[in-house]
Amino acid sequence: MFRDEAELDAAARWVDGWQDRIEQQAARARELGERVRAMTVTVRGADDLVEVTLSSSGALSGLRLSDSLRRQPAAEIAEQILQVARTASDRLAERISAATAETLGADSAAGQAMIDSYARRASLPSTELGHDR
Repeated sequence: MFRDEAELDAAARWVDGWQDRIEQQAARARELGERVRAMTVTVRGADDLVEVTLSSSGALSGLRLSDSLRRQPAAEIAEQILQVARTASDRLAERISAATAETLGADSAAGQAMIDSYARRASLPSTELGHDR
């Protein structure tokens, strides 16, 4: 298998280097997971009538509605909420993409998979957000 001691040493160094890279990648993935879990995004509508907060998973974790909305038709209120939620979702995807690029690298396979996953979630069609029911 190995012709001499030098080849065996070279193979051992290659395995050690490979293991070190795997451990470093795992540490960066753990760091990214911690950063993402701590993320929230809060967005206000242009007129400050609607404020939406999303958790790191994209779930709605807060909704503030101004009393001024009482004078608007329900359909308009719903549309404002959905629009602000879409903006919040886009911002969350941007923040996760930036954190991923900083920790895993945007060009790495793991980094690209993470970025793509959140980008798909952020770009849900309005029917999936409950808009066209």
